[in-house]
Amino acid sequence: MMEPQESGVQYSRWSNSHDEVSMNVQASESSGCEQIYTKLCTRKLGISMKVAGKIIMFWIIFIIGYVTGYYIHKCK
Repeated sequence: MMEPQESGVQYSRWSNSHDEVSMNVQASESSGCEQIYTKLCTRKLGISMKVAGKIIMFWIIFIIGYVTGYYIHKCK
């Protein structure tokens, strides 16, 4: 019995009238936006940037709410 070889080409035969061949091909070039997204929005750097952004947004909203509440409830 022969063992299947590991390759990027897969052959599937679903029925006698339908054969399917698929190849796994990766693009060697990607656009600049995709490269920036990959670097900044994935892996550990992406997670840390998302956490830092959420903390910064929390403090901005907190300060705006504090200042707004101070002027609304300020004693005359």
